[in-house]
Amino acid sequence: MGMTWDLAEAGAADAKQTVLLLPGGLCSARSYAVLMAEPALARTRLVAATLPGHAGAPALPDFSTDAYAQAAAALAESVRADVVVGFSMGAMVTYEMVVSGGFDGPVVLLGSSLSAADEPAAARAIFRLSSVLGTLPAAALKKGAAAMVKKSALPPEQQQQLRADFARTDSGDLRRALRAYLRWLRRNDNPARRLGAAGLPTWVIHAEKGDGALTSEERAELQSYPQVHVITLPGSVDFLPIERSADIAAVIVEALAAASHARRSTET
Repeated sequence: MGMTWDLAEAGAADAKQTVLLLPGGLCSARSYAVLMAEPALARTRLVAATLPGHAGAPALPDFSTDAYAQAAAALAESVRADVVVGFSMGAMVTYEMVVSGGFDGPVVLLGSSLSAADEPAAARAIFRLSSVLGTLPAAALKKGAAAMVKKSALPPEQQQQLRADFARTDSGDLRRALRAYLRWLRRNDNPARRLGAAGLPTWVIHAEKGDGALTSEERAELQSYPQVHVITLPGSVDFLPIERSADIAAVIVEALAAASHARRSTET
């Protein structure tokens, strides 16, 4: 793998298929525990990996999205992942794995942003300030995220686990990650078209409110590709893998079926 990953694993030891789960920024592999416990995935090998530089995991020397995607693609190959699922910043890494050719299987993007317009204005302001105010905006983001979790409807155990993840994230590492993320969001390369043109079975999932969004142009572009499924879940949701774990598990089952179909087609 070329580096040491902070991993959490679940599922059947004799599973025929493997799913790699990439969490959001500030979050650890353990943030996928609720999803990994879903009965629909009991016969699937599940490997969650904390993004480098988040939740106490060792950082990469290079915080660019390209570097993250290369490292994650190597991990996907190592664990023999059939499907990759990414949430928030993990969805960014998953996207880059696809468009760069680092992964050629079905993917599920949860709460993903494809451009700066998809992020709330307050978040964009923090990303910008990280370039001029050192670690203060990153530290403020950590505190704000912890406060948001405390006010959420998440079960106490999940609240405690997420707040612990946020606290373990080094503010300097987070600052570098946010600056790289902002550079990625500002690129002008028609990200929706690049994702659709990759030709892979893809599920792009958001809630009606709370976890980011797509622009109308991005949504229309994605929906023009038959292999791309754009799904909007009802209600306000901040942590899709936890709050909508059953819905996400059902989509992963679809993605695994698509992976099986592609493998059979290749063999015949």
